[in-house]
Amino acid sequence: MRCGEGGGISSGATIGIIIAAVALLGLVGALVLLRPRNRKQPGRDDRLVQAVDEMRSRMDDLGRDLSNALERAERESKRNRFLSDLGNSIEFEELLDRVLDAALEVPGFDAAMVVLDEGGGSQAIATRGMTADEAAHPPSSGAAGAQSAGPITVNYRYGASDAADTHLIRGGLFMPLVSRDGNVLGSLALFWRSPGYEPSADRVEAIGQITETCIPAIENARRYREARQLAETDALTGFFNQRYFHETLRRESLRAQRYDRRLALLILDLDDFKAVNDRIGHLAGDAVLAQVAERLRNEIRSVDIGCRVGGDEFAVIMPESTSDDAGQLFQRMHDSLVGMPVPGGQTVRISAGIAELRHGETAAGLFERADSALYRAKDLGKDRASIAKD
Repeated sequence: MRCGEGGGISSGATIGIIIAAVALLGLVGALVLLRPRNRKQPGRDDRLVQAVDEMRSRMDDLGRDLSNALERAERESKRNRFLSDLGNSIEFEELLDRVLDAALEVPGFDAAMVVLDEGGGSQAIATRGMTADEAAHPPSSGAAGAQSAGPITVNYRYGASDAADTHLIRGGLFMPLVSRDGNVLGSLALFWRSPGYEPSADRVEAIGQITETCIPAIENARRYREARQLAETDALTGFFNQRYFHETLRRESLRAQRYDRRLALLILDLDDFKAVNDRIGHLAGDAVLAQVAERLRNEIRSVDIGCRVGGDEFAVIMPESTSDDAGQLFQRMHDSLVGMPVPGGQTVRISAGIAELRHGETAAGLFERADSALYRAKDLGKDRASIAKD
């Protein structure tokens, strides 16, 4: 393990230097103890004591320098491992997690955020070390075009009533993510909560190294995601298919447990849709299902994952969300279907089951509780949502 380029110090060399220094100090101490007791030469004794004191002081300084060098080497080695992992990441969400992990390995920062432009005015946002309110309303650089202007450091000021709050974000470092062809992909931001803090040049450089490494990884992960979406999207409804649903629910459940995040699941289906198919035929029924799916999809947030898990059954995985958030989504979906015309004079009604991930719960357990809640909604008269009991 070495400490950067030019002047690297291995851990073995560090230990060897410390041992040699301690031995030298012991030798000097022994000379002091064994020096002749000649009271007629006080000047020589004083000089020897002074030399020993100076040696001790130098040894203390050397020990601190070596300890700091070893700590820097360990940090750089760990960051290099993170950077290596970035190049091997092709799962988009996993990549964003690793970018945040690598960024927060740089000392001096308390929170991190990645913002990526997804096109059509939507963004993919991943945060670490931020409260729910901070993540929902993240601090900005305050400068137009900041993403393409290079690194920007911003300090935030608060009113007198908030000045003493030690939990507030006091400043941020914004690094642009620009591809080789000049396209702005988004930005990586690091925040601190210590008043008066300013990141040093070497720490800004370390974050710059992370951004340079993650840019091609982000582009690769996006291409891989697009290819997978083509293979994992239901052609009729535009929702993700059942296989993608179970894979994503497992991944998001593990992620929520690892980082102590909220996760909600909503499962819904159309009430008595078999009767619609029987009345107007399956071909016309598919057309109705496609229209219903479009209305449902319009109510889903960009961060949520909508899937078709059965014939007329849908599910929405909701990261960073509670059962109340899922209940509000169901109400919006329900309202969007009111008055939708269906051949044969019937109306579209939906029922849903809602569950929120519990501590230590698996994806299978979360799905089973939401599915049971859906059946309970059916038993209670349909056209409603039921929340799973803890």
